[in-house]
Amino acid sequence: MTSSWISYEKSHHKPLMQRWIKRILFTGFWGFLALVWIVIGVFYYQGSRPVSEESQTRVFEIQPGMTLKQVAHELSRQGLIRSPNAFQAIAYIQDKETQVMVGEFSLSPSMLPSEIILRITSGKTVLYSVTIPEGYRITEIAALLHSVGLADSESFIRQTRDESLIRSLGIPTDSLEGYLFPETYHFSKCTPEAKIVQKMVDTFKEQVSKSQLLKSAKESPLSWHEIITLASLIEKETGLDSERQLISSVFHNRLRKNMRLQTDPTVIYAIEKFDGNIRKRDLKIDSPYNTYRYKGLPPGPIANPGIKSIVAALSPVESDHLYFVSRKNGSHHFSSTLVEHNRAVQKYQLRKVRSRR
Repeated sequence: MTSSWISYEKSHHKPLMQRWIKRILFTGFWGFLALVWIVIGVFYYQGSRPVSEESQTRVFEIQPGMTLKQVAHELSRQGLIRSPNAFQAIAYIQDKETQVMVGEFSLSPSMLPSEIILRITSGKTVLYSVTIPEGYRITEIAALLHSVGLADSESFIRQTRDESLIRSLGIPTDSLEGYLFPETYHFSKCTPEAKIVQKMVDTFKEQVSKSQLLKSAKESPLSWHEIITLASLIEKETGLDSERQLISSVFHNRLRKNMRLQTDPTVIYAIEKFDGNIRKRDLKIDSPYNTYRYKGLPPGPIANPGIKSIVAALSPVESDHLYFVSRKNGSHHFSSTLVEHNRAVQKYQLRKVRSRR
């Protein structure tokens, strides 16, 4: 009797236990499913909504070596996204987790996380404008780029002496002096110095091609490198458009007569640390750039000329001028004889020195 009762109890409770287990599993399943939906909903809300309606942009910088996780947390810290986890999830869904780029990006709290991901993986970094004046030397360009945070000056100078790049241009020298075109450029703060140099050289080639100067150069007795060298001398001697071809005529006339060019800017270029004053002893410096000591053009350009100076080097006006002297007002007096030149020096240079005394 007792054993049968026990058997009855076991058989009676077994269906109850099974139903109880099924109910727990059923409830747990739907509870888990509800939790998943809640998590998905939270992620969706955080990933499909901007932080705010504030549209004012700010610069967000992604530094070299930063991971997607670090980027996400920094975006959250700066109030540009709601959730780092949701942001990372979206990046993985879009298969862009490894495409985040280094640089500065213009972002705002009103942007969707998906828009931010697109921006930081597109390479559309913040660009800074920098204008390279005509007549700047490589060292001056390097210093300018360094001052605005766009390049390391020493690295930039090294790139301008890159043998492979110079060789590809067919330039018979060891420097790109003269071939970095003076222009307004737009670079990001992460643009490598090599790309900056390449862009300036490419711009030089584009501008020369547009002006059809290469065609005119074929008719010149000077080589292309000599033309750019002469243009750099013209660029350093005058800032007046009306004088460029006159200055060019003086140099061309002197070259034809096998006279020394005797132009101060070449001496300045030869001085390692120029203090702003040329002294008589400087005119005796033993350098191939010293046109007071050596005849002909210097080995290469002494600055980076603009198109107008290159045009002037190719097309000097017809004149018999052999000399020019500064009037101390930005213009020059041109002379055809040494006697006339000496009078001009007396008038515009020596007299003013004496009057100051």
